[in-house]
Amino acid sequence: MWFKNLQIYRLAAGWAMTPGGLEAVLAKQPLMPCSGLSLQTRGWVPPVGEAQLVASQGKHLLIAMGSESKILPASVVNQEALERAAELEQKQGYKPGRKQLRDLKERVTAELLPRAFAKRSRTSAWIDPVGRWLVVDASSANRAEELLEQLRNSLGELPVTRLETEMSPQGAMTQWLTLGKATRDFALDSECELKGTGEDGATVRYLRHDLSVKEIREHISGGKLATRVGLVWRERLSLLLQEPFQVKRLKFLEMDKNGDESSFATPEQQFEADFTLMTGTLTQLLADLVEALGGEKA
Repeated sequence: MWFKNLQIYRLAAGWAMTPGGLEAVLAKQPLMPCSGLSLQTRGWVPPVGEAQLVASQGKHLLIAMGSESKILPASVVNQEALERAAELEQKQGYKPGRKQLRDLKERVTAELLPRAFAKRSRTSAWIDPVGRWLVVDASSANRAEELLEQLRNSLGELPVTRLETEMSPQGAMTQWLTLGKATRDFALDSECELKGTGEDGATVRYLRHDLSVKEIREHISGGKLATRVGLVWRERLSLLLQEPFQVKRLKFLEMDKNGDESSFATPEQQFEADFTLMTGTLTQLLADLVEALGGEKA
């Protein structure tokens, strides 16, 4: 259940909701299957198991938004519409006009949708009302915004803003690569990306590479800036810090060393242990990351 990507937001001071209160609100908008001409639906699903829509451990809450999309390739619709257009041309003696072609596509879409495959996905979010964190496990900001929009619709309002620090990740990462080392509890890993300024700026990527080498500093001297850098935090987590502020490819190193074997008797006990460990670790990580970037903007 460990988050792999972090889209990080700040809750407004004073925002509070009990697990039971949030459960009651989310239960009004569960994920429903696509029906009729609907291509996509969104709603709330259990974040773990098949029971509650809100999992909690102490002050921490875990929720999940589900999405169902009908897979109907445009090429299939276009091919079927072209075949029907050819039949129509033979019947009426002239080629169908634009309106007829548009009507054909709409008719074909309506007929094929009930037979289209449905694909489901899930996006999870961790909420800490006391620490004022809302973190979405999503690889893109757009995906995270979909969850926030759904949560805003359910609650009526959602006072959150993206986390902003005094120093941008780009500025900090470029500085660390120039020095050949990161700051405080972070160490440079073996991946980075440098990009030149301007629309046509060249991009240089290093994978499985020593990031303290001279040639990286030469690229920076030539005007390139860091857009992503691999980091190791306290020898416990590896991550990829990216501009704009995103954390990707989060990996818990101790978990990899110990394997996936569990000593817990039930899935519920396993979840409680994992969720407690994850939230405690990420709380410390976020605090250190904010400090490494000069503190949070007022």
